[in-house]
Amino acid sequence: MSQQLLTRADEATTDLPTDLDSASSKLVYLYLRTAGECTVDDLQSSLAMKKISLYPLLKSLSKKGLVDSDGETYYTA
Repeated sequence: MSQQLLTRADEATTDLPTDLDSASSKLVYLYLRTAGECTVDDLQSSLAMKKISLYPLLKSLSKKGLVDSDGETYYTA
């Protein structure tokens, strides 16, 4: 499984959107690209980030058209 994630991460970095300005937004975007979809709880535990930081990042990524959600589940657009 980890090899599959590494391969998918390598693919995702080649087309990282240029308008992502913070390291945190890049991290969240790349994680969603490799994981496919996940909840804020998943992001919190996997990335060791606080929910209070994740929600604004996800909102910003969503406004840029990079992330969509279905209820509490987020995925790249």
